[in-house]
Amino acid sequence: MTAATISPASAALDAKKRRDEQIAFVVMVALLMVAPLAIYPFFLMQALCFALFACAFNLLIGYTGLLSFGHAMFFGFAAYVCGHAAKVWGWSPEVAILFGTLCTAVIGYVVGWLAVRRQGIYFAMVTLALSQMIYFFCVQAPFTYAEDGIQSIPRGKLFGLFSLADDRVMYYFVLAVFIFGFWLIYRIIHSPFGQVLKSIRENEPRALSLGYDVDKYKLVAFVLSATLAGLAGATKTLALGLATLTDVSWQMSGEVVLMTLLGGMGTILGPVLGAVSVITMQNYLPQLQNFASDKWAFLAPLFGVTTVMGIIFVICVLAFRRGIVGEIEHRLEQKRNAKR
Repeated sequence: MTAATISPASAALDAKKRRDEQIAFVVMVALLMVAPLAIYPFFLMQALCFALFACAFNLLIGYTGLLSFGHAMFFGFAAYVCGHAAKVWGWSPEVAILFGTLCTAVIGYVVGWLAVRRQGIYFAMVTLALSQMIYFFCVQAPFTYAEDGIQSIPRGKLFGLFSLADDRVMYYFVLAVFIFGFWLIYRIIHSPFGQVLKSIRENEPRALSLGYDVDKYKLVAFVLSATLAGLAGATKTLALGLATLTDVSWQMSGEVVLMTLLGGMGTILGPVLGAVSVITMQNYLPQLQNFASDKWAFLAPLFGVTTVMGIIFVICVLAFRRGIVGEIEHRLEQKRNAKR
């Protein structure tokens, strides 16, 4: 679609939506800057890493229309590589994170080159199968220590100057990584390249008929998503100090799908809210379950993490198909259209 064919009303709505997103971004950053004053930094670092992971996944499914059931392979493998480089090789944190991210970019290219040749459920199954291959590789590879994982990973000194041993310093480093990844995704989806991705999501045959090399665009989007997922995994390893098989398992791939759908697929802030919600449930529901088991033992299973997340997922699919942020955006758009 050329600039001449875009109506003034449509352009105004798009500009308004961008302004709203920018305002929401500024508010989010401001809140995250002061969050350590009230919330435990370790929890915040975990939430930010998974938020970046969900945003990376959303770039693929929300803006390109490709459902990957194996995105944990990038998140987890980067975690292992970064942890090994930092603990065994003694690399500085920024170099270890960069190395883990580059490794997942290479894996992302290979996996994407194989997967984008298929569509729909076949694409999802190919990514799941390849993810399981990476999982079993991590089970058997010596440097991953199998079920024990890599533990007590040193944070080191950033650029040889700033010690990341302090949780506050580490938190603001994680925040900087998250803001960079989030900004990069925002720039991608609002670029001409991002508009082509959206057209592929909406109508792939038409995008192909317009002369776009659809497979090439999908491959680039896949590699970008894999790279950012790897960045999240590598950062998580240094922040939490460990890398385990959980990071590369198919359950992790399912969790990032839940995070994205819960917050709002195809929205810029939805995956962040979804990731924070899921991490909050994982951290605080066990305490609620223990309390219920002491008072009402027969109700304890209802407060299990898996049970509650499953119930929320069902409710989201049935009642909030656009996700939390997606529904809010839809309601606001309806109000704007009603005023016109």
